[in-house]
This record gives sequence, C-alpha cells and structure tokens, in this order.
Amino acid sequence: MVNDLALQRNKYKHLSDAEWHWFLQQIEGRERTADKLPTFASIPDWWYPVRLSCEQCSSELTARYKASLLSPLALGEGKEERLLDLTGGYGVDTYFLSEQFIHTDYVEQNEELCRIAAHNFALSQKSKVERQKLSIAIHNTTAEDFLLSSPCGEAGWGLIFLDPARRDSHGSKVFRIEDCTPNVVELLPTLLAHSKRLLIKLSPMLDLTQAVTCLSQVNWDIHIVAIKNEVKEVLLLSGGTGQITTIDLAQKDQAFVFTREEEQHCGLDIRDGKLANYLYEPNAAILKAGAYKLVAQRFGLHKLDVNTHLYTSLQFIENFPGRVWRITEKQNLKQANVLTRNYPLTPEQLKKKLHLRDGGTAFVIGCRVAGKPTLLYAERVYSTSM
Repeated sequence: MVNDLALQRNKYKHLSDAEWHWFLQQIEGRERTADKLPTFASIPDWWYPVRLSCEQCSSELTARYKASLLSPLALGEGKEERLLDLTGGYGVDTYFLSEQFIHTDYVEQNEELCRIAAHNFALSQKSKVERQKLSIAIHNTTAEDFLLSSPCGEAGWGLIFLDPARRDSHGSKVFRIEDCTPNVVELLPTLLAHSKRLLIKLSPMLDLTQAVTCLSQVNWDIHIVAIKNEVKEVLLLSGGTGQITTIDLAQKDQAFVFTREEEQHCGLDIRDGKLANYLYEPNAAILKAGAYKLVAQRFGLHKLDVNTHLYTSLQFIENFPGRVWRITEKQNLKQANVLTRNYPLTPEQLKKKLHLRDGGTAFVIGCRVAGKPTLLYAERVYSTSM
C-alpha cells in the first residue's frame, strides 16, 4: 500500500514535504509492525518511527516474555520498584516492562525517538488498552551521561534494562559485547551500584560465552528466546544461579532448562552407526545454548555423532522440542527437501548431485553418523518449532 501511495504525491499538494514523509512513515510503520506489535496497532494515532527502528525493535511476544521474568515474585519487592531503561529506542520493551513497576525512566539519545515515545506513552493512557497507569519520565541523553547525573543514593532502581546497539560508529556489525554501545563491560560497576538487578538483551549473533566471561562479576541466569525456530534474543538476568532457559515462544510448554555443569557432566551415548526408526533435531534455542548431550539424556535418545546434533530412537518420543522425522528406506526421488548437518556438501550441492528438485514431503538429510558421511531418507512426523 505505501509503495503505491508514494507515487501519488501530486494528490496531496496541501501537505509539506515533511508532512508527506511523516504520513508515509506512519502508514509503512503500521503495515510493517501490525503482526509484530498488535497492541500498538490497536491504538488509534499511535506513532511509528523510521523503518530501521521498526525492524530492530523487540516484538510484543519477546517484550512480554521479558516482563514475565520480572514479576513481583522475581524482583522481591515488585511494584515498589523503579525501572530504568537506558536504551529506550522505540520504547517497546519500556512499554511492557513498565507494567511491573511504579515508575520508569526512559533514556534515549535520539531526539526524534524521545518525541515519539513521549507521545505514545501519553496516548496509551487514553486508549482502551487495559493496563495500569504509566509513570514514565523521558530523558533525551546518553546512557553514560544519565548515569553520571544520577549519583548513587540519589536515585536507585529495582532494575536497569539495556539493549546495547550492535553496530559501531561506521554502521558495521560488532560481535563482542565490549564493542556494543553503550559498553556494558565498562559500565557494569556503575550499573551494579545503581540497581538491584540488571537485565541485558543481547543479539543472537554475539558470542554468548565471551559475553558472560566479560561480565563474570555477576551471576547470570540466561534466557535464549526463539520464535518459530529462529533465535530472536539472548537475555542475561543478574542475581541468578547460572540457570539457562531455552524457549520457543510459539511453543511455550517446550521450555528446556539446564545448567552448564549439567551439560558438562552429562554422558554421551553415540549411536554405533545403526540408525533407529526416528530422527530428531533440537530447536534453534537449544542448539544455541549448547545442550547437545543433555537433550539426548533427558529424552532417551542416541546421538548420531559427536559433532552431528541429530539424534535417533526406536520409539517415537512425544513433545520433543524440535523437529522429528521417521526414517524410511532409500527412494528413487525426483523431488525432496534437502538438509545437511556436519556433512561435506551444502544442501544446494547435495541437491545438484542427486538431481533433486525442491519440495514434496520427502526429506534427504546428509549428515555424519559415527564418523561416516551418510544420507538419510525420511518423512516429517511433526515439528514443534517451525
């Protein structure tokens, strides 16, 4: 719709160029985020920022999940607490997290995003959306400057939330937490002095082990959050016990919870090259967390190879958090879905070698079984994550 409308500038000569661009921005923002942010789409006159901010913001699903971690029980003192969001952005996380607090401070260095947030937070009080009355103060400044202007003892927060930007001053992506903005590693002592708890949102592309090592002064609980088998966020919540929770929000009853120690001390049962009847692949959140041995132990599965994260069983295992196939006999296929895991060829290369077209119900899976490259033929049983 917005692309067609953009060609009709002459019909709206009464609008200035600035008004015209704002008009298009609002239509595009609502179109792009209607499914991602349904609550916002339901509020008339809700304002939308530029496309990049809409693309980079949290979804309503992941924002509500964060809020669920911060229930009064989790925080101890609940609604008596104050929230500080040091990287406010579009305000999605601020909006949903604030429901757990009496007062919220929203900090954002981009003046336009502050203007939009101020309008939206005020508007939400007049809408028909059922929620508590918000008390959100807008601060147009950097995280560092805001903390400098708020000495310890003058303003303490129950929780500080940060979503550091994963791009440098040249716009290039960064993959280490200390290269993000703001630099959480440098700010950590100040953050700890100002708050009881910290919640940090990381990109799935960041090196999680390296990030936790850099922030080792704190005990973190880790939450790896996926939607439909795509990891969206990695969350670090301070004051924990080192517990790791993986969850696909499309399947909330499929949470897999463990600790690094459990995975390290877990034995590994590798199949001796003889395939059983069913094949399993854990969902993306579990694979991101590295629970390669524990997932096999808990579901009574055999791993195909040390470095192949596929598993097998004689009997069908229900409620497995991932994809399940039934292994079939080799077939003379002309069409199939081709996957490779720990295999010398890419899916495209294997498809070309086997002269296969994409599609159909059959699967050809190239993988390594007990050290040997192997082709498996299978049919999907079900998937809890796609």
